[in-house]
Amino acid sequence: MAFKNQKDFQHQQPPRIGVLLTNLGTPEAPTAGAVRPWLRQFLSDPRVVEIPRAVWWFILNCIILLVRPRKSAANYRKIWMEEGSPLLHYTREQASALDEKLRAECGDHIVVEYAFRYGEPSLATALERLSQQGVRKLLVLPLFPQYSAATGASTFDALAADFNRRRWLPDLRFVTHYHDYPPYIMALSSSIRSHWQAHGRADKLVLSYHGLPKRQLELGDPYFCECQKTSRLLAQELGLAEDEILTTFQSRFGAAEWLQPYTEGTVRELAAAGTQSIQIVCPGFSSDCLETLEEIDMQIRDVFLEGGGERFEYIPALNASPGHIEVLADLVKENLQGWEVGVDDPQETHENARKLGAKQ
Repeated sequence: MAFKNQKDFQHQQPPRIGVLLTNLGTPEAPTAGAVRPWLRQFLSDPRVVEIPRAVWWFILNCIILLVRPRKSAANYRKIWMEEGSPLLHYTREQASALDEKLRAECGDHIVVEYAFRYGEPSLATALERLSQQGVRKLLVLPLFPQYSAATGASTFDALAADFNRRRWLPDLRFVTHYHDYPPYIMALSSSIRSHWQAHGRADKLVLSYHGLPKRQLELGDPYFCECQKTSRLLAQELGLAEDEILTTFQSRFGAAEWLQPYTEGTVRELAAAGTQSIQIVCPGFSSDCLETLEEIDMQIRDVFLEGGGERFEYIPALNASPGHIEVLADLVKENLQGWEVGVDDPQETHENARKLGAKQ
């Protein structure tokens, strides 16, 4: 809801700082009926699919949406939790834990909300909640460590579209990426080391990132390079040699060439070459979701074991672990530097102006 006139905002309300965590999104239920509208919204985004609209409209509506929802729903059912979608569950936990931590360390003037780019709660819903809480300064933190136009820029597009209908906009800061943020690298390495302590090390550590069409890299998208940097920094922190760690890309869709090497093909080759054990971690996913729990821990697991491998282990995403919340809190506090609450309080501003006028 946009502010239509001055009465829509209570000027005596103290201004607050808002932190909005965003992620990709999830269907509301593991059914074809729920997956179809979510897929339509997701795949209709021109940032996600960059081919001529008329051609893509036909492919999407006359082919994909007739076939894929049922298959995707079946995959979602394999990982669905009592609390609902894993991505929804972990994102809600992240927002709650971050809100509690920031309030304890910075004060109650900071409020945290979460939203999804596609599905509910939507960005518009979360922005309205923040507005109603008196947020006049807003930090948006997309939970995509590596920047891509398909994720970060798309989120900004939706943010701008909502702002386009509002009369009074908050001060805005937007985190585009944190792929090489030292606390993030440390949290990932700590998670891997903890897994090693509990289960031992495997022959190979595979870092699997979500894929993108190769054309997006050729057009200038930095995602591939940022994934490589995350891998390099993580290998250095773990003290791994080049032959002990691999970077791959998963979730290929369609016939076009995507970023390589592909995770599935790499894992199949490792098994065929006699590699007995592998561990996979997904440094581009802040929360476990369909792509990690079903694609990696089920489909890719089967590829490796059926190909002759003996031991496969998926190392979970950071989710709402204390170490991850610490990373997010540090990232937020760094990006809030210089923002003081109260200086733009309308009543205080008017009173200061009146006093200054009286002195003159």
